[in-house]
Amino acid sequence: MKERKTLWDYGAYAPGPVLTGHVLVGVDGSHEAVRALDHATAEARARTAPLEILHAWPWSRHGAVDVPPGAKNMGSLMDGAQGVLERAAARVRERAPELDVVPTLSPEPAATELVRRGDCAALTVVGGRGPGRVAELLAGSVSLRVAARCGSPLMVVRGELTPGEPEHGTVLVGVADDTDASAALFAFEEAQRRGAQVRVLHVSTAPRPSGRVPVPPTTRPEAERKTLLRSEDAVPRTAVSALREKFPEVGVRIDTVWSGGAAALVEAGRAADLVVITARHRHGRRLGPPVGSFTHALLHEAHCPVVLAPVG
Repeated sequence: MKERKTLWDYGAYAPGPVLTGHVLVGVDGSHEAVRALDHATAEARARTAPLEILHAWPWSRHGAVDVPPGAKNMGSLMDGAQGVLERAAARVRERAPELDVVPTLSPEPAATELVRRGDCAALTVVGGRGPGRVAELLAGSVSLRVAARCGSPLMVVRGELTPGEPEHGTVLVGVADDTDASAALFAFEEAQRRGAQVRVLHVSTAPRPSGRVPVPPTTRPEAERKTLLRSEDAVPRTAVSALREKFPEVGVRIDTVWSGGAAALVEAGRAADLVVITARHRHGRRLGPPVGSFTHALLHEAHCPVVLAPVG
């Protein structure tokens, strides 16, 4: 029986030591990954942090591979992978020569390595959906798998916004209750870095008597309606009260929606530079099923980058 070779047999380098406090970005040479790289560069510059550029092999988790169709040999494939990293690093050095750039080639599956190396990162960045098999692996299912397991903030680059000066000057954060404190904190920190305001969109968790959508306040008896309004109004204000004191220079706008939270955030994202929500892991740190319908909708429909902030 012919023994399958691994990436180590072809001279692949073992991943270097895991960094801390840096910005990590996954690249695969696609247009979506280049956009993610540009956003990651801007985030690293804003944080004065190192930027790690990761190109991971999208094959067996144990490193055993077959030469894909169209590749003459593994050597040429390795050269291509190294070229992806070199071009990405050159792009960053041209745009931000002051950054400490760390290119990393890994034989591990992309999602696994992004989660592992991202656990100690200040931010992990991946691209949105793109055409082509490799782009789908990195920017489609991989982003969902990383979202399901991320231990630090994850940015999925969506929409057509380019990094730089805010186009809208707004960071949008979805808040349901006090478990969204980490997302709110990230939103305020990001708004301060960008010189933007924070819009807090409170997704109401009012009782659902029909098992469907919450009954709008206007259809309730006046006394019950006022009690409900006061109760729901207190949720986001309590959630961000300490942050307003901590970031007095950041403007804040608070709104409440009574149904269709994901759709409301997607729509509100049209006028935002970034949407921040809490990463709620449905199955701990294991792979798939990746995320709930709320997060899934945002990652596939948002008009601007989305950040998933783990529960603190």
